[in-house]
Amino acid sequence: MNIKDYFKNSVWETFVGGQGLTTEFVTTAVVAMVLAVVLGLCIYKIYGSYFGGVVFSSAFAVTLVGMTVLSCMLTLAISSNIVISLGMIGALSIVRYRTAIKDPMDLLYLFWAISVGITLGAGLYVLAIVTMAVMFFIVHLFYNHKKKGTIFILVVHYTSREAGDEILKIVRKMKSQLKSKTIRGQITELTMELECRTDNTVFLEHIQALEGVQDATLIQYNGEYHG
Repeated sequence: MNIKDYFKNSVWETFVGGQGLTTEFVTTAVVAMVLAVVLGLCIYKIYGSYFGGVVFSSAFAVTLVGMTVLSCMLTLAISSNIVISLGMIGALSIVRYRTAIKDPMDLLYLFWAISVGITLGAGLYVLAIVTMAVMFFIVHLFYNHKKKGTIFILVVHYTSREAGDEILKIVRKMKSQLKSKTIRGQITELTMELECRTDNTVFLEHIQALEGVQDATLIQYNGEYHG
């Protein structure tokens, strides 16, 4: 070892010693953070590919990457110093998150990201990667099962009984379920849940063309419809 290398090593050891760190911990932290970014991006891509709601939120998808990295950082900090761990517990115990999670799948992705970050921070890299593979298989399996048909809510306002009978004949070719039927004077509001195997919605034009039909609305259903 020459004099130049000696001074470099001395400066590094002085820096990490002053911060209460070791070369081994710094190496572990770098590896964990890099894997957290990579696996967080994987969760981001999976969420985008298998999103089943109506409006995709890019902000929420980016949050998944941040959650993975931050939970990894917190786990590394807690494991490095007992004083920091007690401070973290005290600080996090008074934090309240009031953002409403409407879709249960969003909650799954959030917990998935946090769990992966904690596992990486604990140094269990193989467990984190295996869990990623298992979760991807589960999401892929149930996504394909769900996507055999797209669920829509059909809302039609009509004024004659004959129009109602014709509407039922048109939707009879699809898997359908009556959700509600409201009569207000001469106007009837019919709400039905439909499962369409394809994106072909030409049947809506047939319904609109019926005599007595005032309007017809088709809404993709994501489990949050309130009639």
